[in-house]
Amino acid sequence: MSVQNKKFTGAKAVLGTAVFAALMTGTALAEPALIYDAAGKNDKSFNEMAYNGAEAFKEETGNSYRDFEIQTDAQREQALRRFAQQGSSPIVVPGFTWAEPLNVVAQEFPDTHFAIIDSVVDLPNVRSVLFKEQEGSYLVGALAAMKSESGTIGYVTAFDFPLLQAFGCGYVQGAKAVNPDIEVLQNFIGTDFGAFNDINTAGEVGRSQLERGADVIYAAAGAAGEGALQAAADAGKFGVGVDSNQNYLFPGNMLSSMVKRVDVAVQDAFNDEANGEWTSGVQTLGLAEGGVGAAMDEYNADLVTDEMMAKLDELTAKINSGEIEVHDYRSDNSCPVS
Repeated sequence: MSVQNKKFTGAKAVLGTAVFAALMTGTALAEPALIYDAAGKNDKSFNEMAYNGAEAFKEETGNSYRDFEIQTDAQREQALRRFAQQGSSPIVVPGFTWAEPLNVVAQEFPDTHFAIIDSVVDLPNVRSVLFKEQEGSYLVGALAAMKSESGTIGYVTAFDFPLLQAFGCGYVQGAKAVNPDIEVLQNFIGTDFGAFNDINTAGEVGRSQLERGADVIYAAAGAAGEGALQAAADAGKFGVGVDSNQNYLFPGNMLSSMVKRVDVAVQDAFNDEANGEWTSGVQTLGLAEGGVGAAMDEYNADLVTDEMMAKLDELTAKINSGEIEVHDYRSDNSCPVS
């Protein structure tokens, strides 16, 4: 046998051992999977941040992953079950709309690891990742109040849901901390999950707030939010993006974006599984953990003064130390300021 063939045989033996180990553990060679929420990976917001996290994992490790964009709610359980049957682990789903189907499928595959973002599924093989959206929203609310010349700012979100109300409540608290007399207009785009994709109605809601005097609009509505941000830019006013850094969308008119590091949650889940460091249970990421914040870059550098940045740094320090406690609407479905 040639030296080359001996090496090949040795490599096969090593590979065979690895495959056997993988079969025994059920996870060692399994590709992780990411299933996006309804708006898809190119929503320029929440889902795109999840995609960015998966791509970062791929680039840094050289490992591949699988992903899927659902078209209907009926595909949620089907997609989860398919990836689990094919050996993917972990399977990550971004969005609270996944809670019910995940609760069903995760029990069917107790040896598969799952992660859900923005909701809690209390099962031993599920990691639930939550964010303190109210803390990041507090910062952009303060920023909006400092930038506003009219004394009126706006908040546009998809529909009446506790998580979305938490964004708005934090925004109001931050704005009132800077200017107790500021008026904050708050409007929903629709009444259900379909509102996340309704860009046209979001634009109409944004224009309505502008007509009522708002000169800064915070759009926390997934893909639909671009409609409200477009309305603000068209009027020569300012927008605040959400989830991903959306400052690039309308340079010169984007005051900031409340970034929510969904990408980190996805990348961490993939890495933890690959490194044998998986943990289930609830993880909560706020300002102190780098999970949320106000995006600053070349697109909004001319809009945010040194004085405004100094104020944001002060508020961030006080939130992290506990001196400022930002109320979480989800704790009692109420907001102490309005």
